[in-house]
Amino acid sequence: MYVQSSIQLLLTIRRVAELKKFFNVNGSCNPQIHYMIDLSERLSEIKKMIDAGEYFTINRARQYGKTTLLAALAEYLKSDYKVISLDFQTISYGDFENEEKFVAAFSNEILISEYDIPEDIRSTLLHLADGKERNVTLSVLFRTLLQWCRISEKPLVLIIDEVDTATNNQVFVDFLAQLRAYYLRRMQMPTFRSVILAGVYDVRNVKSKIRPEENHRTNSPWNIAAKFKIDMNFSVDDISGMLNEYEQDYQTGMDVVEIAEMIYSYTSGYPYLVSCLCKMIDEDIKGESKTAWSKQDVLTAVKMLLNDKNPLFESLIGKLNEYPGVKNLIYRLLFRGENIGYNPDDSGIDMAEMFGFIKVRNGNVYIANRIFETRLYNMFLMSTDEQEKDVYREGARLKNQFIHDGALDMWRILEKFVEYFDDIYGDRDEKFLEADGRRYFMLFLKPIINGTGNYYIEARTRNNEQTDMIIDYLGQQYIIEMKIWHGNAYNERGEKQLSDYLEYYHVDKGYMLSFNFNKNKKIGVKEVVLGEKLLIEAVV
Repeated sequence: MYVQSSIQLLLTIRRVAELKKFFNVNGSCNPQIHYMIDLSERLSEIKKMIDAGEYFTINRARQYGKTTLLAALAEYLKSDYKVISLDFQTISYGDFENEEKFVAAFSNEILISEYDIPEDIRSTLLHLADGKERNVTLSVLFRTLLQWCRISEKPLVLIIDEVDTATNNQVFVDFLAQLRAYYLRRMQMPTFRSVILAGVYDVRNVKSKIRPEENHRTNSPWNIAAKFKIDMNFSVDDISGMLNEYEQDYQTGMDVVEIAEMIYSYTSGYPYLVSCLCKMIDEDIKGESKTAWSKQDVLTAVKMLLNDKNPLFESLIGKLNEYPGVKNLIYRLLFRGENIGYNPDDSGIDMAEMFGFIKVRNGNVYIANRIFETRLYNMFLMSTDEQEKDVYREGARLKNQFIHDGALDMWRILEKFVEYFDDIYGDRDEKFLEADGRRYFMLFLKPIINGTGNYYIEARTRNNEQTDMIIDYLGQQYIIEMKIWHGNAYNERGEKQLSDYLEYYHVDKGYMLSFNFNKNKKIGVKEVVLGEKLLIEAVV
C-alpha cells in the first residue's frame, strides 16, 4: 500500500511539472502551477508571531489572497509545528445549531484534513464525529484537543479559514470563549501555540452580531487577539518578481518595472486585481502573440476589467446596497471630494475599510484604488436614474462633435458643458454647485467616452476645493483640474499646480474647470500659456 501511494504521488508530481504556469484568479494559488509573488518575507513575519505564541485574526476583503497565504503558511510551518488547517466553508449552517452537531462536524473536518493524527486522538475524534453520542459539549472536544497538544512532539497551530461562515452563531462564540480560556491558562497547561482565524469580518466584534434584541456585551470572547499588521497588498517589487518569472518563460521583451509600476498605479496592489490584469493581458490580449505587455495593453486590460462581471465587483456593489452608511461615505468621497478623516468608531468607515472600499493614509480615508474608484463612478453614473438626467442625454446627443481622428476635442467638450450647465443650472445656489457640479460634468462626459475610455480621480489632489481627473482615451491622457473658484490669486496657484502635474504626466496641454459662485463671473473657455505648457480654462 505504501509503494502504491508513493507511485501515485510521483505521478501527481510529474503531471504538475508538465503543466504550464498561468495567472490564477480562482481560488488558492500554487507556486508550482501559478505565477505568483514571493511570500517568503511575509511568511517569516507571521512565523515570528506564531513563535511568540500569539493568537490573531487575518481580516481582509474578499479575494485578497488570504487562502493562498494560509496554504503557504501551513507548508512553511510544518518543519517546526503540527498545523491543523481547517476551512469553515465545509461546515454547514445546521452544524452550528448546537454544541453536539458542531463537535461532530469539527471532529470530522479534522479527520478529513489531517492524516498525521495520534491513534488515540483519532479514535476519540472518530467517536465524536459519528454523532451517535448525545449531549456532547465543547468541553469534550477541547479535552481531546488539549490531550493532542500534550502528547504532540511539535507544538500545535490551529488555522481556520473563512471563519465568517460561523460568526452569526452562538456556538461559535462559545468556541471562541473556550480558545480564550485555554490561552489565558497556557502557562499552566499545554494548548495551541497559536490560533489563526481568517475572514472578512473581524471576529473580535462578533459579539455584536449575536442576539441583537439583547443588550450587547462589550467584552469580546476574542479580545486576546494580537494585531495583524502585515501588508498583504502587492508592492511594485512583488509584481516585478512575478512578471520576471513570466518573462523568463515567454521572452516578450516587456519593460518589467514599467509594467509593474503601471499595474500598481491602477490596483494599489490589490491581489485579485493585479492577477486579473495580468491574466487578461496574457490570455485575452497577448493570445498566441509573443509580443505584448505594452502600456497600451495594460490600459486595454483595465478597460476590460472595468466592464467585467466578476464576484469581487458583485460583492462590492452588494455591500453598498446592504449598508447605506458605506454607500453615503463612498458618494461623499467620489462626488463631493470631501476630506474625511479616519474615525475607527464611525460604523460607515469601519465597514468600508473592512470590505476593502477604502484605505487610510495620513489620517484620511481614500478609495482603495483606481479600479474600484472608476467602477464605483460607473455604478453611480450609469444607473437608470442618472442616465435619465438631461445632462447625460445632452452629452450623448453631442457625442459626435467631440471625437476627431480617435482623439477627444476637450476644448469643445468644455465649451458645450459650460453653455449647457449655465443655461440649465446657472441660477442654482452655491450649495448645489459645490455638491453636484463635479458630478454633472462627469455625467456629461460619461456617454462621450463610454466604451472606449475611462477616467479616474487622482487621489493625491482630491480635497474640498479641487479635483484632478485623468481621462484615458485610446492611449492618450487628458488632465482636468476641477475646482471651486476662490479668486484670482488662488486660481493662479491652481494654474501653476496643474502645470506641475502636466510635467509629471509628460503632457503639454491641460484643462481646468472652475465652478465660480461670483454673480459677476465671466463664463467661457480661454487659453493660458504657462511656460511650455498650454492650459485650457473653462469657467462656469
